Amino acid sequence: MSAEPICGADIVIKALVDQGVDVVFGYPGGAVLPIYDSLFKQNSLRHILVRQEGGAVHAAEGYARSTGRVGVVLVTSGPGATNAVTGLTDALMDSVPVVCLTGQVPTHLIGNDAFQEADTTGITRPCTKHNYLVKDVNELARILHEAFYVAKSGRPGPVVVDLPKDVLFALGSYAGPEQGTHKTYRPQLEADPARVAEAAALIATAKRPLFYGGGGIVNSGPEACARFTELVRLVDAPCTLTLMGLGAFPASDPHFLGMVGMHGLYESNMAMHDCDLMIAVGSRFDDRVTGRLNAFSPGSKKIHIDIDPSSLNKNVRVDVPLLGDCGTVLAALIAALKEPLRRPDGAARQSWWRQVDAWRGRDCLRYDRSRSDLIKPQYAIERLYALTRDRDPFITTEVGQHQMWAAQFFKFERPYHWMTSGGLGTMGYGLPAAMGVQVGHPDALVIDIAGEASILMNIQEMSTIAQYRLPVKAFILNNQYMGMVRQWQELLHGGRYSESYTAALPDFVKLAEAFGAKGMRVERPAELDDAIRAMIDAPGAVVLDVAVDEMENCFPMIPSGAAHNEMLLGPRDEAARPVSEEGMVLV
Repeated sequence: MSAEPICGADIVIKALVDQGVDVVFGYPGGAVLPIYDSLFKQNSLRHILVRQEGGAVHAAEGYARSTGRVGVVLVTSGPGATNAVTGLTDALMDSVPVVCLTGQVPTHLIGNDAFQEADTTGITRPCTKHNYLVKDVNELARILHEAFYVAKSGRPGPVVVDLPKDVLFALGSYAGPEQGTHKTYRPQLEADPARVAEAAALIATAKRPLFYGGGGIVNSGPEACARFTELVRLVDAPCTLTLMGLGAFPASDPHFLGMVGMHGLYESNMAMHDCDLMIAVGSRFDDRVTGRLNAFSPGSKKIHIDIDPSSLNKNVRVDVPLLGDCGTVLAALIAALKEPLRRPDGAARQSWWRQVDAWRGRDCLRYDRSRSDLIKPQYAIERLYALTRDRDPFITTEVGQHQMWAAQFFKFERPYHWMTSGGLGTMGYGLPAAMGVQVGHPDALVIDIAGEASILMNIQEMSTIAQYRLPVKAFILNNQYMGMVRQWQELLHGGRYSESYTAALPDFVKLAEAFGAKGMRVERPAELDDAIRAMIDAPGAVVLDVAVDEMENCFPMIPSGAAHNEMLLGPRDEAARPVSEEGMVLV
């Protein structure tokens, strides 16, 4: 406890410093001015002034996901808190550890419809892992430390701490981080040994096993990713990853089949459909992966490792649920498999790999390369990857076709280098997320792969990038449409492109220059390589506007309501196997 009372605002700053926080993303307002006054009087915390509170949360997400630390947000009451809601929901869906401090009107005014009052705890209850309304300054330090514990323990997620202004002015005692462990929240880390033995026996006898890894492996840490890699190689089985799991397993490893799901690779989806044992690790069987549930991997037994008990048997019934931390459970599985168990059927395993290689032979990512006057979006991503791979870049994305092409064509060898909005699919995520990544990695190459529609959602954060001289690179695939919306309108609605074409786009070169960045535009394939080199070699922020084929669709694709073996691989499939208004493949 502190020797003498200090004000609530000073308690907030001291708690953040004691939690190891070095940067806060925020925007001031009346209810949090006491905290900003305390910030002014210290040098331990860096504050990044964003241009809108939604950008603050996305920046904190990018920081958290690229560093493995908790991202911290500071916003005022009322609209400050409500502007943060989308980012908080995004962090909840994608299991990102964020602590968001929100200002609140004084306690005696709560419920009186005071100026800039909102029921922040009520509003954020469905979109946070937990939230608090602090009414006693002597509870403030404990609650703040507890918020960090909750945010980063178990399945990570966002936590809101709502701070009435009178609590920030009041004098109270300070308690250190040792007081912040939650009384009842104790996530289970080690799985039941009997279940581990059961899972090991299934793996050892499987003829067509498949590993299905998700973002939970990344959240568990680099050691969990290393153990996942070790287990896949030990079992000698193919491995797929979700959109959120990319980087958990080296993309160059021959065991890796690529991303799985709606826009996953043909070989990944076919292997998921035909395997006889699925080992799901840190993944949640969401609808973008499973497709039609009654046709999902119909002949397989399933093992599911997850630290969140609510995820087990939620969407898909499994044969062996393993509740625990991915890294811990994977270590136990590796140890069990190294014991003298029954050897796998060698002939069956060779047959399985021959089938997988046959699926790979379909070359599902092929596209028309014949045009010399038109940049295909796939080509743009391929060249970006080829010219930046030796720089170990951090990649963020917005949401849409460009996001899926980035997931398909950019290869990640290790975790924490891929930041995207998965569960919520939040347009406008990529630019502020890149800003947060750059703050966490000042000397790294950070690129936001964007669409022209998505980047405009939070384009105001270019001003933040300018203020802090962050060398973020924005690589825009500009097809003048909301590309994924247009693609679905083509497939589902007879090509009636209702409100998906943007008729008044800005000149992105001039827009970049207005924000003090370098702006460039390319329209032909022959210009692309030089432009990418100029972008990555530039010392400051760059916006590279790449004019791409307006009507290119993203394949492969599992239409909504279809099974994994009912993929569309390209325009020919699209024409041969039309999709109904209900999203079912018509066969």
